Amino acid sequence: MTAQTPFIPASKPQSLPIPRREWGTAFKALQKLLADKDDTGEVFEIMRALNGASTRDGYLRLISTAEGGRIAYERAELAPLLANRAWLATLSENSLGAAYARFTAAASITPQGLVEVSSRVVMDMEHPVAWFGRRTRDAHDLWHVLTGYGTDSLGEACLVAFSYAQTRSLGWAFIAVGAALKSRQAPEPHPYARAIWEGYKRGRSAAWFAGHDYKALLPLPLEDARARLGLHPAALYESIPASARGNAVPKD
Repeated sequence: MTAQTPFIPASKPQSLPIPRREWGTAFKALQKLLADKDDTGEVFEIMRALNGASTRDGYLRLISTAEGGRIAYERAELAPLLANRAWLATLSENSLGAAYARFTAAASITPQGLVEVSSRVVMDMEHPVAWFGRRTRDAHDLWHVLTGYGTDSLGEACLVAFSYAQTRSLGWAFIAVGAALKSRQAPEPHPYARAIWEGYKRGRSAAWFAGHDYKALLPLPLEDARARLGLHPAALYESIPASARGNAVPKD
């Protein structure tokens, strides 16, 4: 979006302009991302280039249910909640919130980090659909915890495949396919591509994450939250030694 974007009434999210897909931009960004999985800016570049109407459609799906309508009506921002370490510290040790706090501390990542990187690529907008997009962005590391996928290259690839199944955002599928193809060059013969495909299937079979109240899920025991969302174990991902998961998408 640019500063010249016309005003779109919040009551008409279906009227939001849908940008054309930029395949050339996406291919260039994917090449950089596959060379360095930590280049998060390229992820947002790919999403901007390919996602089309998926964020708008996700918002319309959200408000089609009573619970989703309530969540959308409150329009709470997720990043400040996840950044509230004091509140997370009040939750039980076996809770989803405590697991999230441990996960992000160990990886030295924060919700604000995603906000800062995405703001370099996508100009935010005061609109319910933009809020829904932020909510999806800010839940990324929470989805890591729920799905059991780590921040190694295989875990990230599995999660983007899972995310495509959940969001139907083409950018996620583009990254997942690129990672699966690149995994053929891995130095060890593990079932990397099948683990990525498993991520997609897990996303298909699970409940729609975006339709759930994350604040209500965070105090739950982690396994109870996973059960509520219908998550099956990541058998193939877990079968691959942790020491080999970082080699799934070898650098050039």
